Amino acid sequence: MNKSLPIYVLAFFSLILCCIGTGCGGSDHAGSQSETDVLKQPFLASINDSIRRFPKNAELYLRRAILLSRSDAHEYANADFKKAWQLDDSKENALQYAANLAILGRSSDRLKLLEACIQKFPDVAEFKRLTGEAYIEGGKSKLALDLYENLLKKDSSDFEALYEKGLVLEQMHDTARALLALKRAYEMQPVNTYALELAHIYAETKNPVALQICDEVLSKDYARELVDPFFIKGIYYANTLQYNLAIAQFDSCIRRDWKFTDAYIEKGIAYYKQKNYDEALSIFQLAATVSNSDADAYYWVGRCYEVVNKKEEAIVYYERAALLDKNFTEAKAALKRLKGN
Repeated sequence: MNKSLPIYVLAFFSLILCCIGTGCGGSDHAGSQSETDVLKQPFLASINDSIRRFPKNAELYLRRAILLSRSDAHEYANADFKKAWQLDDSKENALQYAANLAILGRSSDRLKLLEACIQKFPDVAEFKRLTGEAYIEGGKSKLALDLYENLLKKDSSDFEALYEKGLVLEQMHDTARALLALKRAYEMQPVNTYALELAHIYAETKNPVALQICDEVLSKDYARELVDPFFIKGIYYANTLQYNLAIAQFDSCIRRDWKFTDAYIEKGIAYYKQKNYDEALSIFQLAATVSNSDADAYYWVGRCYEVVNKKEEAIVYYERAALLDKNFTEAKAALKRLKGN
């Protein structure tokens, strides 16, 4: 199921030239004119003055970092989060710093910080869970699994660790154990997130229990705003070759959220599998309009053109897909097939 940051002050990232001695000493970018412009923003005037007066006060750097983050200046906030942590290596400062590193995509730095925090705060489970997430993001599934297993040895009722363990096992393609972990987590904490992850695995394994779980979630959706239950039901029907029923579920998704690109793509695939290439093409083109940066949409437009022997058109769309996603092996294989090189 699906996972962007808000846009704010473009002036934050404009000019470049040296400027040393501003007295705002928390920055890793010290000396750049662009940073000086950022830190001279009026809303930071008061906190800047306080930092000049009390340069060893970790709380002041943390406050400025939070203000910068709220203005989407995460790179500049990073230096202050780091400075706050250096001055006061508390749990709270570590969590703020780790969250900032996650936003910036600095995975290795985040993992080093979290591993250090596990040593410093051995009884704080939150750092272990975050480290598990970092392991997963870095492709270290076995390390993540070991970490969650150790958490559960200490507390078998830790439903969050069970849920995360289930996700890791799913990633490792150990479906049977993933289901066991997720079922236990859902029994302990019957929330939609756990229910839908469980239903998703059932749908992928063609188990009709997926429908039951989704219907239970929908029966409690009094605001009538959830789309994932319909999508998962559509996946189940598509996997069991009940394409018309699948299309009806994907249409339900689109009625509730017309920007849900995956629903268009899965609907198009259902038409494609029925060899209704004209209808499939129109759906995939619509998906590309709804989200013009979705590589899958362009790839499937290419598939439709290729299957009706419009090779030149297919090549154009495969190229767009490959350009949007450098790791799109299927699009690259299609281009090699059609271009003959």
